[in-house]
Amino acid sequence: MTNILLTGARGQLGTRIDALATSAGHTVTAVGSRELDITDSRAVDNFVSPGSVLPVNCAAYTAVDAAETDQEAARAVNEIGPRNLAQACARVGSRLIHVSTDYVFPGDASSPYGVDAPTGPATVYGRTKLDGEIAVRESGADAAVVRTAWVYSGAGTDFVATMRRLEAEREFVNVVDDQIGSPTYSVDLAGGIVELALLDFTGASTFHVTNGGQASWYELARAVFEEIGADPARVRPCSSAEFVRPASRPAYSVLSERAWVTAGMTPLRPWREALHAALA
Repeated sequence: MTNILLTGARGQLGTRIDALATSAGHTVTAVGSRELDITDSRAVDNFVSPGSVLPVNCAAYTAVDAAETDQEAARAVNEIGPRNLAQACARVGSRLIHVSTDYVFPGDASSPYGVDAPTGPATVYGRTKLDGEIAVRESGADAAVVRTAWVYSGAGTDFVATMRRLEAEREFVNVVDDQIGSPTYSVDLAGGIVELALLDFTGASTFHVTNGGQASWYELARAVFEEIGADPARVRPCSSAEFVRPASRPAYSVLSERAWVTAGMTPLRPWREALHAALA
């Protein structure tokens, strides 16, 4: 079993890693920004002790649109924080798992991105997350970067929860059909990360971890309606041009699981099966 230092433990992914890891017998120290400011290198050093803890970094600045103007805050959490954690791990010989995003890619592909595919983020959020990855790899720590995409829990304000709410409030819902990705259930992603904690990885590795298959936001919205017994015809397709935002969204965000499977890890189930479980 592993002693896990879980940062960003209050978020939708962190809370699920905490629950799954604890139930699996790991010892979890779950901290939010109030308990540990990862942008403070001295505070990080106090939490990362020699060889005895595995930091799993779920802390992130994820307000994609706000990051366009709040660049300093985004860079602090998405780049400086991971650098502090990785450098602390390198000094004391601890491993690190760092969660990243599909936004590091330009979103112009037509087949799933491999872990070695050229990056090219189009947003401040994506650039700061990529810089965080680079900092982790350059630290010399034994680190696994886990890229994921389209994460939801079905509660709060994520896309699936929003579709459930809008189904009750509106007769019709317009959803973009020109952005493609792999919807990823936070419980399944958490399970993959807990499994990864047991892998004896060395050096710097990158994995793509999402539920299987792909869908547009429009297709995902229709699936949500179907799962809750509503008429999917009430979801209407539209283009991204009809929803102008400060930060552009990747048109294509499907990530290849090849490196994950090659490492002997368990593939996540197809996205539609996961959605059914989330809404059951």
